Amino acid sequence: MDVGGLGDKAKQALDSEKGEKGSDAALDKAEQVADDRTGGKFDQQSDKVGNMADQRIGQQEA
Repeated sequence: MDVGGLGDKAKQALDSEKGEKGSDAALDKAEQVADDRTGGKFDQQSDKVGNMADQRIGQQEA
């Protein structure tokens, strides 16, 4: 499989409902780790970055 095909396959997986739930869980976990490591000092920033990432990956609402 070529690299382009692998990218397409990953995008299709993220566009599924299961993929969306998985990406949301991973982003939530990443935000929590960042908040834990910084003592919540950058909570608003990590929330903003998490929301921006969520808009870029996963299911695209029509």
